[in-house]
Amino acid sequence: MKALRFLATLALVLAGIALLMEPSHAAGFSPTRFTVTDNGTLNKPDVVLIPGLSSSKTVWDDEAKLLAPNYRLHIVQVAGFAGAPAGPNASGEILPGIVEELHQYIVAAKMHPVVMGHSLGGLLGLMLADKHPEDVSKLIIVDSLPFYTVLFAPEATAESAKPMAEMIKAQLIGLPADQFAVMAPRNAAMMVKNVDAQKLVTASALASDRTVFADAMAEDMTTDLRSNVASIKTPTLMLYPYDVTAVPDVAKIDVVYQTAYKSMPNVKLVRIDDSRHFIMYDQPAKFDAAVEGFLK
Repeated sequence: MKALRFLATLALVLAGIALLMEPSHAAGFSPTRFTVTDNGTLNKPDVVLIPGLSSSKTVWDDEAKLLAPNYRLHIVQVAGFAGAPAGPNASGEILPGIVEELHQYIVAAKMHPVVMGHSLGGLLGLMLADKHPEDVSKLIIVDSLPFYTVLFAPEATAESAKPMAEMIKAQLIGLPADQFAVMAPRNAAMMVKNVDAQKLVTASALASDRTVFADAMAEDMTTDLRSNVASIKTPTLMLYPYDVTAVPDVAKIDVVYQTAYKSMPNVKLVRIDDSRHFIMYDQPAKFDAAVEGFLK
C-alpha cells in the first residue's frame, strides 16, 4: 500500500510539474499580446518575468533555474518577438495593450507578484506599476529608463522624439533582409559581451516580426515616464551595466541612471560592472546575487 501511495503521489507531483511548464491562462484569461509559461513551484510567491525588445523568454532561463524552487514564475513571451506570432501587436499601439493584458492576467490569477523586466520589459514594468500600482508587490528593472531617448538626445521630449522614432522605424522596416542579417550580430555585440549570448540575441532579433520590432522600438522612444516615477511607490531594484571599454568615465554612466530615477521614492540602484545591456548574460553571478538579495 505504501508503494502505491508513493507512486500516486509521484504521479501527482509529475503532473503538477508538467502543468507548470505549459502556457498559463490565469483562470480562464487568455492574453493575446503575449503568452505566459508557468515555471517554478506552486503556492510560492509569484514572479512575472518580461524580456526586452525582440528578445525570447529564454533570456530568463538561468534566472528561472535559480528562482524556481522558491517562487512560482510567469515567464512572458511578447507576441511578434523571437519567432512568436505577431497577433494583435501587428498593428496599432503595442505597449499600452501589453500593460493592460498584464493587469488582466494578474487580476485573473489573483496574485500580487514581483515583476522583473529587462530593457523594454523594464519599461513595461514601470508602466504597469504606474497605472496599476496595486498589481505589483516589488519591481525589478534591468537596464531600462523612464525615457529611453535621453541616452542620445538629452534635451528630447516625447513629442520632439516622434520624427526621429518614425524615421528609425521606417528604416528598420524597409531594410532588406540580408542587410538586417548583417546588422543584427553587430548590434548584439554592442549589447552583450558574452560571445555565446551574442548568438542568442542575434537569433531572437532575426526571428522577430520586423514590423512589431520597429513599432515597439518607436513606442519605447516616445514613452516618457519621467514625470510619473515620483508617484511610483513600489519597492524597486534598478540594475544597470557599466563597461569601461564603451565609456571610460563611470561617473557619466552613474549620473544618467541616478538622474532618471532620482524622484522615485523607493528605488535602489545597483551598478553591475564589466557588463553590457544583457547583464544576466555577462555577469550572471552578480545578477543573481542582486536579485535574490532584493527578493529576500
